[in-house]
Amino acid sequence: MYTRTPAFIQRYEQNPVLSCKDVPYETGLVFNAGVAKWDNQYVMIFRNDLADMQTQTLHQGHTNLGIAWSPDGKQWEVPDTPFLSQEQAREKCRAFHEPRFGDQEIKRVYDPRITVLGDAAYLCFAADTPHGICGGVADLGDFDRFDVLSLSAPDNRNMVLFPEKINGKWARLERPFPIYGRPGPENFDIWYSESPDGIHWGRNRLVLGSEEVPYVNNKIGPAAPPVKTEKGWLTTFHGVYKDEETPLNAWHENWFKTYYAGLMLLDLERPWKVIGMMKEPLLVPETEHELKGFRGSVIFPGGMISEPDGTVNIYYGAADTVECLANAHVDDLLSQCTPLA
Repeated sequence: MYTRTPAFIQRYEQNPVLSCKDVPYETGLVFNAGVAKWDNQYVMIFRNDLADMQTQTLHQGHTNLGIAWSPDGKQWEVPDTPFLSQEQAREKCRAFHEPRFGDQEIKRVYDPRITVLGDAAYLCFAADTPHGICGGVADLGDFDRFDVLSLSAPDNRNMVLFPEKINGKWARLERPFPIYGRPGPENFDIWYSESPDGIHWGRNRLVLGSEEVPYVNNKIGPAAPPVKTEKGWLTTFHGVYKDEETPLNAWHENWFKTYYAGLMLLDLERPWKVIGMMKEPLLVPETEHELKGFRGSVIFPGGMISEPDGTVNIYYGAADTVECLANAHVDDLLSQCTPLA
C-alpha cells in the first residue's frame, strides 16, 4: 500500500475546487468531471449524484450532469440548471436507438470526459441500462447540445477520446469489463479502438493489462483524455488495489478498494503501444477530501490540461464526493515514464 504522493505533484491548496455547496440546484456528490479549455475559458462537466449530505444517504439512481465555467481553472461558476438531466439523457439516447430502446432503457448517463477535437467539443460518457453498461460519444456543439454519435455494446466504459485524429482516424481508450474468461474478479484492462467518423468503432487493441501495473491487484482503466507532448501521449489511468481485510472510511458499506492515479506514455503514431509508465502511483489518497466520503481512498482523474508554461493541471474526483486539482511540470511527468520491461 502506498501512502504518499510524489513530491513533484502539488495539490491546489484550496481543494476541493467544486463540491455540492457550489451547485445551485439539488445535488450531493460532485465528482469525476471532464475539463477542457473552450473559447478562452475553462469548462467542466461533472457527475452529480443526488444525496443527503447530512445523513450520508445516496438517492440511488438519481444522477445528472452539471456544467461549470472558470476564467482560471480554479474558481468555478455553476449555472442554475444541470447541463443534462436524467430525463434528457434518456431522450437523447432513446432517439439514437429508436425504436428498440424503451422509456426506461437508459437509467442514467454519468462519468463525463471532454475532448476538444479540431474546432469541436465531444463528450465520452457511461450509460447504465437494464442490459449492461454502455460507453458513448456525444457531440456537444458549443456546449449547447448533446447529440449521441455512438453507444457501445455492454459492457464498456471509461472511454476517452484523443484530442486529434491519428493516421486519419478518431482514436480512443476504453475499458471493457468481461465477466468470463479472466482469472480473478475485476481484472480489467485498457484497450484502444479507432473510427473513421466517430460513429463506427473497431480495430481494438490491448494497451495495458492490469497485471503490468505493480501497485494494482484488481483493475485499471482510462482516466483523463491524453495530452500530446514531443515524446508521446501523456496519459493518466486509474488503478485499484483491493484489501478485503481492511475496510476503508466510506458511506458505502464494505468498501475495500483504494483508487490510485497512474501515468503512462503512449507512442504518438501507434498509441496502443506503451513506451513508458510510472512504476508507482502518480496520486495517492492522503488528504481528508480523498480519504473520507461516499467511497473513501479514491482518486479518479477525469481532466488533464497542458498549460503554455509547462504546467499540467490534473482534475480528479476525490472519494467519489468532490472535485479536486493537482499539478506538475510536464518534464517531471515525462521523466517518470520508464519502459515497462
